[in-house]
Amino acid sequence: MRDQPALSNIPMAIGGSSDRRGVIATCNYPAREYGVRSAMPTAQALKLCPTLTVMSGNMAKYREASQQVMQIFRDYTNLIEPLSLDEAFLDVTGVPHCQGSATLIAEEIRNRVREEVGITISAGVAPNKFLAKVASDWNKPDGLFVIHPSQVATFITDLPVKKISGVGAKTAEKLKLMDIETCGELGDRSLPQLIERFGKFGQRLYELARGVDERPVRVSRVRKSISVEHTYSRDLPDLEACLEQLPRLIMELEERFQKHKDARAVSGVVVKVKFFDFVQTTAEHSVAAPELSHFRQLLIDAYHRGGRPVRLIGLGYRLASEEPGQPEQLSLLS
Repeated sequence: MRDQPALSNIPMAIGGSSDRRGVIATCNYPAREYGVRSAMPTAQALKLCPTLTVMSGNMAKYREASQQVMQIFRDYTNLIEPLSLDEAFLDVTGVPHCQGSATLIAEEIRNRVREEVGITISAGVAPNKFLAKVASDWNKPDGLFVIHPSQVATFITDLPVKKISGVGAKTAEKLKLMDIETCGELGDRSLPQLIERFGKFGQRLYELARGVDERPVRVSRVRKSISVEHTYSRDLPDLEACLEQLPRLIMELEERFQKHKDARAVSGVVVKVKFFDFVQTTAEHSVAAPELSHFRQLLIDAYHRGGRPVRLIGLGYRLASEEPGQPEQLSLLS
């Protein structure tokens, strides 16, 4: 849209071709009015919006724009936690710019990105990461939303629980069965109740329902896994056809792992299978020296959970922790 202004006001999406089982990576707001969404099959998107213009992505161009935006961020703070090419947390506590006002800093950054990169961004200003993320989505596209510390209690009361990171469709349904649809209703439940129902995540729900999020902005992230996956233009009809794909996928996975091989060790292997009806399952196993046989058995296990044609297979390595002194899982056999 930036480079071809004629695309700005028509339904447009980035994604794969409908005749090659493509999916939508992202779309503009005119397309979203038709119900088009990211991760939707392109064929379905075209049914919802027959006039949809679908274009291939250009990752090199996205990286270039991302680097430009990140450089602008660095003019204001070194405490930057990138979440993706187009999203990051910034901690501007105590910085001298704009009289130390986070709101003025956010507005200045947005103006600079518009002028220097030629794109619009939305920003959220809040006391912590959870609320800043929610705020950043509040006035899209091209918006700014501020949650002052004094406004947190009022803001959080009516916030839908589905806005909480980690609350997907299944968790939201469980909460609804408990007559909980807002953070205010969630905040009425005790910590023991939520832990009993949701385990460790119950503690997180208890805190976020009160607007509490003590996570710091982390300037570096530890990679926990490496994976590859392939969506097939035609469904793989049976298990044998799936097993035939393993050597090539393992080769791709090893190629991707090479640049991390000297620094990180493998601690496990994972196989993901997505069936033709988009139902998916994963199987994994702890192992330090992966072999074809490990992936083969996991693929067999995963396939038999559905036993129907497969549209996608993914393979991955779980990586061992970089931190020294971590507990070691000992073998039961000597």
